[in-house]
Amino acid sequence: MTRPQGKYLGGEFFYFVLQKNKIGVVIMSRWKYPLLLLGGIGISNVGAWVYLIALNLIILNETGSPLAIALLYILGPIATICSNAWAGSLIDRVNTRRLMMGLDIFRAICIALIPFLPSLIYVYVLAFIINMGSAIFQPTSMVYMTKLIPEKDRQRFNALRSFINSCGSLIGPAIAGILFWMGTPYTAIHVNAVALFFSVLIIMILPNVDSRLKETEGQRFTWDLIKNDFRVVFNFSKDDSYVTKIYLLFSGTTIFMTAIDSLEASFAKEVLSISDTNYGFLLSVFGAGIIIGSIINSVFSKQLAVNLLIGIGTIFTSIGYIVLYSSSGFFGAAPGVFLIGFAVTFANTGYLTFYQNHVPVKMMGRFGSIFSVIEAGFIVALTVLIGLAAELTSIRPVGLIGAFAFFLLGLLALKAVTGVKRQEYFKKGVSSLNS
Repeated sequence: MTRPQGKYLGGEFFYFVLQKNKIGVVIMSRWKYPLLLLGGIGISNVGAWVYLIALNLIILNETGSPLAIALLYILGPIATICSNAWAGSLIDRVNTRRLMMGLDIFRAICIALIPFLPSLIYVYVLAFIINMGSAIFQPTSMVYMTKLIPEKDRQRFNALRSFINSCGSLIGPAIAGILFWMGTPYTAIHVNAVALFFSVLIIMILPNVDSRLKETEGQRFTWDLIKNDFRVVFNFSKDDSYVTKIYLLFSGTTIFMTAIDSLEASFAKEVLSISDTNYGFLLSVFGAGIIIGSIINSVFSKQLAVNLLIGIGTIFTSIGYIVLYSSSGFFGAAPGVFLIGFAVTFANTGYLTFYQNHVPVKMMGRFGSIFSVIEAGFIVALTVLIGLAAELTSIRPVGLIGAFAFFLLGLLALKAVTGVKRQEYFKKGVSSLNS
């Protein structure tokens, strides 16, 4: 198409505006479904925060025991261990969109039943089942996202996803507080069930990305099938050991952050003597760090190299923890908390983009599920170890030791992703694997 030769400046300007509008329409068309998916993620994330806070209050009101709350947090990784050893074999053989809808409906019904349970033991059992559903949903949604989002848009999508999640972490507790003021924690529980149904409606609008499942139709879901899938993942991990190495570094980041975070509230309240109000401000500073980091990631996604996001992001996240556990008051802790939120968005965006670009999508459910079982086991072990060490000694030195160990992991990550060969590897991607 040749450009029309306008005689007047007005004609030139009109042509420029027309071309810009065409580009805008193309971009909006390409991002229509990703934005819908982000909307669904946002609604689900806000609902998850409301549910978590409400369930904490319900159990605290019933028992008055911090140990009972701690048990609630351990249910998540234990549920992952119980479900994801076999869930990957299912995820890679079914329609991911339908599975996501089914899991959301199942979780919504289970959550809606919580206010009607006769005793606390049933609440724990149902919470465990809900956590199992959430553990299966996470790798399922990752497979669906990878199929839906083109490789060139994944880095920006992952940054926007971090932004949406961070907004949820700020908006969710605020909505929970309003709901508690208007009613009870049980009211908030029902609102979360409704939020999950809204998420289902959004997923229904999204396209079906699993058009080629012929080769898996008719396969019986047996123990032999699961064992064979373990071998497939093991062989891939051995053949492409670099991908496995980066994913293990990602898992290590998650493990360290979860374990060290378990001390955060106790450190702020008991060591720094921060009031409830200031602790709330500290969480807001963390959220602000995530939001600013996510915005920078999404705006400059084309300029930020994935390998540097991983290496630099991991190191500066660990430095944030060192600053936090070295602090002596609110104003000393705030920069560390901000840096954690800011830097972790870079690390997460880098790791997730690498994972989506270098793990074959046809086996992504199995790969992510099996490794998440290992990750969950280490989370439980390290969290318990750090908790016992803090109980027997002191919170600050344990937190600092954990933070410095995390820093060493960051140095390993930076070493693993730098160098000319590694830069070419990151740029190359494996679109052929994700077809």
